[in-house]
Amino acid sequence: MAQNFRHSEILTIARETGKVTVEGLAAKFNVTAQTIRRDLTELCDIGQLTRVHGGAMIPSGVIALGYEDRRSLASAEKDAMARLVAEQIPDGVSIFLNVGTTTEAVARALLKHRNLMVVTNNLNVANILATSPNSEVIVTGGILRRSDGALVGDVTAEFIGQFKVDYAVIASAAVDPDGSLLDYDFREVRVAQAIIKNARKSYLVADHTKFKMAAPVRIASLGELDGFFTDITPPKSIVRLCADSDVFIRTVEHSARAR
Repeated sequence: MAQNFRHSEILTIARETGKVTVEGLAAKFNVTAQTIRRDLTELCDIGQLTRVHGGAMIPSGVIALGYEDRRSLASAEKDAMARLVAEQIPDGVSIFLNVGTTTEAVARALLKHRNLMVVTNNLNVANILATSPNSEVIVTGGILRRSDGALVGDVTAEFIGQFKVDYAVIASAAVDPDGSLLDYDFREVRVAQAIIKNARKSYLVADHTKFKMAAPVRIASLGELDGFFTDITPPKSIVRLCADSDVFIRTVEHSARAR
């Protein structure tokens, strides 16, 4: 009963303030931080909250999480998915990498690849790959979104249109149950659409938290891509869509079992 009461109170506080912290809730309810983390995990598992660094917040369908919160969200899963993607990408190819902390993880996983040409509208990706002498990095033009180092807008989409690359690896803010890939900024969405259009093979990389998110702008259908990398088995509707559209799914979960 006490736990149910805490859950209700935690949700009330989160709705009023937008975000709750482990430290603040532990002090308010006079319980341990471990107890609060367990409460937040349970609330996140049922989609009532979304985990962020140091706490949780109410999921938003119109406002993106801050960059630091996104970077800390499912960070281990992102690194594991990125390694799966890197295994799929051979040396000596051209790649688009779009905006997102997930594609930044992919960039780190590609550091040991040789003779890559990477085109990106993500300044963080460019800075990561700049440390490798084995990759040529091409940064698009566009409007700088200072919050996360993204380059967006019509200029960016037009720049992307000059290329026809071997692979595109994209991230999205949310994956709808019907397979729609969603994001918050229509300027970023237009760039992602150009990236998919101008790649021979396109892969989505998204962890399980994206199935619980919502965002207002549609990029494409997952069925239009060639592959999907995630951490656990997706919802049944997504699995069916991928099977019907001949989109392969690679999960960290199944890869770990195979080893």
